[in-house]
Amino acid sequence: MAHAAPAPGARTPAALTPLPDVFSARTHRIAGIVTPVVLGLIYGYWAAANRRSGGEITGWNLLFGFVTAAVFMIVYVGVRALAPHMRRELHAIVWAAFVGAAFGFLYSEAGAAIIRSCVMGAVIGAVTFVVMFYRYYTHEDAAGPACFPLSTHEPGPLP
Repeated sequence: MAHAAPAPGARTPAALTPLPDVFSARTHRIAGIVTPVVLGLIYGYWAAANRRSGGEITGWNLLFGFVTAAVFMIVYVGVRALAPHMRRELHAIVWAAFVGAAFGFLYSEAGAAIIRSCVMGAVIGAVTFVVMFYRYYTHEDAAGPACFPLSTHEPGPLP
């Protein structure tokens, strides 16, 4: 079904206009710090709980949980900082590798065999790649987002 192009000066439909930013810049800065910490603590607790298999909580189990949380936070912050500056294919691959590895590690801590953990991590990573690639393919051009300075193309006009 064909649609007519809008007349010059016509108002754009509400679906095409960007959503307003409800939160202040300060709130976004705080969320940028709080999100990795909360996700890391949840991930570390989950890994420690999987490792102890319902047994008693020990000092080594706490140490394992906090070390796992710290590593997760560092990698998450790195992925969040670097991935947006990549082309959409690499952007999706980086997120897929991160999610797949994180899931595979949690799965292995639950007592599963290493091969099964690797396969499950690869499956979750592949699904993540498909979802993220679709999202970036429909929201970015081939050279990457125009709003990042590390992009290799000149920013064009905003739609």
